[in-house]
Amino acid sequence: MAINLRRVLGALAVTALMLTGAIAAVAPASVAAQTIPTMTGIRTGQNPGFDRIVLDLTAGPPPTVRYDLVDELIADGSGEIVWLTGEFFIAVTATPAAAHDDAGNPTYPGPQKFRTRNLRNVMAVAVTGDYEGTLSIGLGVRSRTPVTVFTLTSPNRVVIDVRH
Repeated sequence: MAINLRRVLGALAVTALMLTGAIAAVAPASVAAQTIPTMTGIRTGQNPGFDRIVLDLTAGPPPTVRYDLVDELIADGSGEIVWLTGEFFIAVTATPAAAHDDAGNPTYPGPQKFRTRNLRNVMAVAVTGDYEGTLSIGLGVRSRTPVTVFTLTSPNRVVIDVRH
């Protein structure tokens, strides 16, 4: 009894395609369940010993946040310098997070750049990026001081504390 190698390989290919199709059919549902939180507001406030910037976000997984002290702020995507009032600069990123909905409409109605005259150290805030699930914010500050960045939930928020 001779085995037809072409038939065996063909049957294996069909089985593989069927399994791949079944896996692909399941994947979009799990991806759709993971909603990226979107920014709806930026709040600022002066507290004893530190200035606070809060990014208000919609529901979804809390983003991972980080910050870097930088010489200049760079716009995500274009690579252009973001001119902002300040002697020193802090670049903050939140992932996953965005400032637009699935249709590309902005979810944050405020200015992309603004002065913060009510704060002691933070002089200005700018949205420097909103690209591929990463939201970037830049701060212009008067002096280099310790920075703390963290998230809060219920509702989702990114908190940036800059010492005076």
